[in-house]
Amino acid sequence: MAEKQTAGRDNLGDFAPKFAELNDDVLFGEVWSREDKMSAHDRSLITVASLMTQGVPQLEAHMKIAKQHGVTKDEMVELITHLAFYTGWPKAWSAFGLAKQIYTD
Repeated sequence: MAEKQTAGRDNLGDFAPKFAELNDDVLFGEVWSREDKMSAHDRSLITVASLMTQGVPQLEAHMKIAKQHGVTKDEMVELITHLAFYTGWPKAWSAFGLAKQIYTD
């Protein structure tokens, strides 16, 4: 079962309480917990792919989550290599920098 998420409330609870609630309770509470429909492993691969194509800072956090969900170094390398041709070489280089750091810790 997915770990209880509190990042929304921790970071935005006082400033944007409804957004924090939706982040923690709906996105991570309801959607990510539907492991009978799709595993956390697969959701992590999809999420990392989406964030890599967008080039957003949340990529690092979700790569760490992916590792916790059992995504292997080889799977992450293959994902980034595959997406390099669709999302762009510079984004792949950036993603590899994060992955190398996360998977050698």
